[in-house]
Amino acid sequence: MKAHGSAGYERLEKFIADPPKALWTLSVPIIVGMSIQTLYMVVDMIFVGRAGADALTALSFNLPLLFLAMGATFGLGSGITALIAQAIGAKDQDRADGVAEHTVAIGILMTLFFTVIGLLYGRPILRLLGVPPELLTLSWDYFKVTAAGYVFMVMAVFFRSILSGEGEVKIPVMIQAAGTLLNIALDPLFIFTLGLGVQGAAAATVVSQALVASCLFYLLFIRKQTHVQINMGRFRWSKPIVAGIFRIGVPASLSFFIMGVGSAFFNRILVDFSPDAVAAHQVGGRLDHVVVLPIVAISHALVTLVGMFYGAQRFDLVRSIVRYSIVRGMAIGVTISAIFYIFAPQLAAVFTADEGIRALSVQYIRTISFAYPLFPLSMITGRCLQGLGHGSPELILTLLRVLVIAVPLAYTFLYLLDKPVQYTWVAIVLASWTSAAIASLWLRVGLNRSLGSEAANTQS
Repeated sequence: MKAHGSAGYERLEKFIADPPKALWTLSVPIIVGMSIQTLYMVVDMIFVGRAGADALTALSFNLPLLFLAMGATFGLGSGITALIAQAIGAKDQDRADGVAEHTVAIGILMTLFFTVIGLLYGRPILRLLGVPPELLTLSWDYFKVTAAGYVFMVMAVFFRSILSGEGEVKIPVMIQAAGTLLNIALDPLFIFTLGLGVQGAAAATVVSQALVASCLFYLLFIRKQTHVQINMGRFRWSKPIVAGIFRIGVPASLSFFIMGVGSAFFNRILVDFSPDAVAAHQVGGRLDHVVVLPIVAISHALVTLVGMFYGAQRFDLVRSIVRYSIVRGMAIGVTISAIFYIFAPQLAAVFTADEGIRALSVQYIRTISFAYPLFPLSMITGRCLQGLGHGSPELILTLLRVLVIAVPLAYTFLYLLDKPVQYTWVAIVLASWTSAAIASLWLRVGLNRSLGSEAANTQS
């Protein structure tokens, strides 16, 4: 065992001693970091909205593309976190280091691919997504800057994924929070003072993420006080490690891809009725982040805990922490749902002064609030099974919710049944309910199969 690995094993012992405390130890810093990130998204939308309705709509058309690119990154990040957590649980230091080194190599290749594709084919892709000709220049101004700085976003996520796998979340969250606050400060400077408009919003994001990536690079490569030790000089491609990262990460990435495609489909449907509906969908989507924020934080923490407990063969702790997470997550969903329903008009007014967008945003918020209490079932199921090494459940649940149910149902309501545009939100709620019901059953079966078979192998 290598001496530098002791920090991760000390965390493992603490997590085993008190799993509920471990969940909040990991979740609370993530919640704080994501809260600041959500604040940025809200402030960013406000600043862009003040630049004009066209700027807000142009940004809305960019979001599905950004979601796709970052989704691929976050998806593979889940695989990285799960494998490192399992290696630490099994006290396999060489494997933990190997996964971290493969993370760097994959990040470099991934950055080259997405940056080249984005810069060469960005305009045609935006046209394919239905961006009106009069908004194409604005949309491209935002997209090209983001594509050029994609390297910083990818490496920042991958570095955080490595640290999450070893149970270190506080320092990365502090760094990310600092970067986000810088982003908020740069937005008005770039958008208004320098007169860059939506291009300035993208530039502020790239600069802040460059700072975050640089700080995390220093932590991992120069300071070297982490559990894993990355030495690219000894790096050699390992098929088992690559297969493990992609087995978990690719389905998760495809899940983000499906959500991005779904968002693009909704934009195409909504723009046929009113550009205001597209903007309202994005305003409501920003508020959705407030609801899913604590649930996502709990789910991220579960990948680490389930991976560690699974690697340590503490299957009893896997079951108990999953039950604990679901109960707390649903309680959070119910509470936020009630608050949002009551204060929907005030929340919508924060984002836009346009009466049409505001009215549609209120309808979105109040309708979607009925789906919030069941969000934890789907999210926790996918993340728990990722920690066990299974990526496909999250992909299938997302595919079912978005493309099999929500999009066709919205199309049916609006085009075939001639319902008002608000029925798009109803379709999303019905899809969420169905997905949550299936997730509940899948989680029960998945835990029984994975933990039962491993227990039998251990006994034999």
